Amino acid sequence: MPDLTVSFVQTKLHWQDAAANRATLDVALAGLSSPTDLIVLPEMFTTGFSMEAEALAEPMDGPTVAWLRAHAAAHHAVVTGSIIIEENGAYYNRLLWVRPDGSLSTYDKRHLFTLAGEQHTYTPGTTRLVEEWRGWRICPLVCYDLRFPVWSRNQPVQPYDLLLYVANWPAVRRTAWTTLLRARAIENVACALGVNRIGQDANGHEYAGDSALLDAKGNYLAEAHAQPGIFTHTLRRAELDEFRANFGALNDGDAFELGT
Repeated sequence: MPDLTVSFVQTKLHWQDAAANRATLDVALAGLSSPTDLIVLPEMFTTGFSMEAEALAEPMDGPTVAWLRAHAAAHHAVVTGSIIIEENGAYYNRLLWVRPDGSLSTYDKRHLFTLAGEQHTYTPGTTRLVEEWRGWRICPLVCYDLRFPVWSRNQPVQPYDLLLYVANWPAVRRTAWTTLLRARAIENVACALGVNRIGQDANGHEYAGDSALLDAKGNYLAEAHAQPGIFTHTLRRAELDEFRANFGALNDGDAFELGT
C-alpha cells in the first residue's frame, strides 16, 4: 500500500476577513516545495471562530469553495478545512474535503462548543465522514469533537487509518489539546493529526498552535509548536500495517455503535 504525504498549515487568522485569510494562505501554500497528497487548514480558516454567521457565511458555490478547488487542482492534492456555510437558511461549521478534480465531500461539526454559544448559531452535523484517498482511509473532524471519544472511535463498520481534527483551540486549554490528540491516536491505533491556529482573535483569546502529527503509538512525527508555516511529513503505510498486525487492540474492542 502507498505512503501518504501530509501537509498542514498553522497560521494567524485575520478576524472575519475571508479575502485576507485566503491571501495569507496563498503565501503559505506557495511554500510547498515538494508534492503532497493532503493539505489541511484550520477550523473556520476564513474568519476565525466567529458566531457572526449571518454576516460571514458563504454558499457552497461561493468564493472559498472555488479557492479550495483551485488549490486542490494546482497541488494535485485534497485540500480540507472548515468554513462558515449557509444552506437552506441554516448555518454550519462545515469541513470541506475538496479533491483535485473539483469534487468534494462535507462534514458538519457534530459537537458544538456551548461555552461560546456555538449551538445557538450553527446546526450540528449528524453523520461522520470517512474518505478513502490514495490508499488511506481518513476521518476528518472539527475541534471540540476531539473531546468525545465515542464519536472519534475507529469502528469496524467505518474504519480509518488517519484521524484528523481542524481547530481553533485556545491556549488556556492547550494541555487538553495535546493530551487528547495523543490519546485518540493510541486508543484508535491510527495516525492522528491536529491542525490549530496561532495568534489572538478579536475576543482576546490566545491560540498557541501545537499542531502535530502522531503515529498510531502516540509518537510525534511532526510538530509546529507555536511557529507559523506549512509542515510536511510522509506517513509510512508499512509501519502502520506492521504495528496493527503485531498489536491487535482494534480486534478486542467493545462491539457497539453510536446511536442517534
